[in-house]
Amino acid sequence: MNQWQTLVPEEHLLQQVSKSKLMAYTQTISKEVRLSGSEEELRAFQFARETLAEFGVESELHFHDAYISLPVKSQLVVADQLIPSITHSMGQSVNHLQAELVYVGSGTTLHYKDLQVVGKIVLLDGLATPIAVKTAEEQGAIGAVFINATHTHEMIVSTIWGTPTLENKGLLPSIPVVSVTIEAGEAIKNSLSAGQNECTISTVVETGIRTIPTLIAEIKGHAEPEKFVLFSGHIDSWHYGAMDNGTANAAMLEVARILSGQRNLLKRTLRLAFWSGHSHGRYAGSAWYCDTHWEDLRENCLLHINIDSVGAIDSTVLTEANTMQETRKLANEVISAVTNQEFTGSRFGRSGDQSFWGTGTPSLFMSLSEQEPSNDPAAKAFSQLFGSGKSGGFGWWWHTTEDTIDKIDPELLVRDCQIYLSIIWRSLTNPIYPIDQLEAIKEIKQSVTEWQEKAGNRFDLSSTLKRIGSLKSSLVELQNVIGKVTDEEKLTAINHCLLELSSYLVPLNYVKGSNFEHDLALKQPAVPKFTDIELLVQTTPEQQEYYFLITALQRKRNEVNYALKQANQLVQHTLQFLRE
Repeated sequence: MNQWQTLVPEEHLLQQVSKSKLMAYTQTISKEVRLSGSEEELRAFQFARETLAEFGVESELHFHDAYISLPVKSQLVVADQLIPSITHSMGQSVNHLQAELVYVGSGTTLHYKDLQVVGKIVLLDGLATPIAVKTAEEQGAIGAVFINATHTHEMIVSTIWGTPTLENKGLLPSIPVVSVTIEAGEAIKNSLSAGQNECTISTVVETGIRTIPTLIAEIKGHAEPEKFVLFSGHIDSWHYGAMDNGTANAAMLEVARILSGQRNLLKRTLRLAFWSGHSHGRYAGSAWYCDTHWEDLRENCLLHINIDSVGAIDSTVLTEANTMQETRKLANEVISAVTNQEFTGSRFGRSGDQSFWGTGTPSLFMSLSEQEPSNDPAAKAFSQLFGSGKSGGFGWWWHTTEDTIDKIDPELLVRDCQIYLSIIWRSLTNPIYPIDQLEAIKEIKQSVTEWQEKAGNRFDLSSTLKRIGSLKSSLVELQNVIGKVTDEEKLTAINHCLLELSSYLVPLNYVKGSNFEHDLALKQPAVPKFTDIELLVQTTPEQQEYYFLITALQRKRNEVNYALKQANQLVQHTLQFLRE
């Protein structure tokens, strides 16, 4: 490792992060509400582009069509009482939908047991999540009312990732969805207890194809200009969105400002992507970018770093942010150096602009800093949405009218920006790509082992585990020689191997369907191609479905095994070259 090129400039770079610039950028971006495809949002995009130009960073503003849903207004009446409410993106518009209201707790399938909700409106505790809405529909409900916390929280209730296709458009929500505060929710529950269960919902949601912007900028590297780190964040917002996502956009600009002055030291290219369609299109902007640039991402993107909702007041938890196992070491090294906190990280869920797993792109972060856990209803709900449940999420103001500039701590925003800057700097300058593929295969082995334990004698994954073992042994051998390589040609071979390995291991660990599609925005387990094992263990050989599931699992096992074979051959060929 070239100490002069990495350690000394990094320390110098971190000192350049400007509190005043970060806050000025945030204030400018968050001075208007930025609905996807709106004129206000476009002005924020133009500000970002003009600011990048001041640093000498070239950018291109793209416009494309996407399926966008903007909630306009709602009216909720329960027991002849008008209840303040909001409606949600992708929910249905209705006019005076009347039905009996039934309380179903948090709305899991278990909560519906012994309840009759067909043709009725359901009342649920918590945020208006896609899975809760999907479950309500499946149970026959014709509408849903969610009880949030002190404030109502804006949400998008579709499970479809990005713009729908003909194949999945039938999964769009078919019922109206509204949310109320916890205070209003208690009043509704009291009415139900008194036998007053008449409910009327009216909603207006503007949903359809809209033109939205995507801003792409690059700071070119010199040794490998075609290889890049993708640094992304969305500009669209709920309300003024100072934290979500004004601070993130500000940090992106500040990283660009600082690294634009260090172009001659960058081995690889930094590609910045500012998305629209995150909040109102279920990641429509990043999904479009993936679909449009799939091959470039597959062949050249070594890492995707996302930034969302940073620098908030009291955001002292830095240990739980989303990471893949192969990127966790990089995050831990930087967070430990900057803050002395030991980063553990949480496995990614299907959220954030993580649209690039099908391209085999390793990911690091959605957000970074979170609140301490608490008993506040909002904090409890957020802890289940983000991370591993060991934090309090992004703050009670998340996705509310209260997400304003007073929720930002300038010192913590500097801290978060420094962490992102350090991670990006190392990714762009280190001789070896900072992707620990041995950790990736360890996680895959653990997950497949758990699938085998769940399957028992119904399905055999021993061939898969054998190939995982072979690949793991090869990766151990590769890791043992990496630190000894100094020859540029051999370093290039190692990096090529690490990049190609991601194209096998990331989809194996994170993609259920096709690498060219986008899985639904629903929670899924590790190595999701074996998810049918969960159904298999609920059937018996006396049922036809048992054999249908066995057939599907055999095909998935073939897919997984062949990818593992190709990955191991790649590592073996690389090792052979390194020995020459």
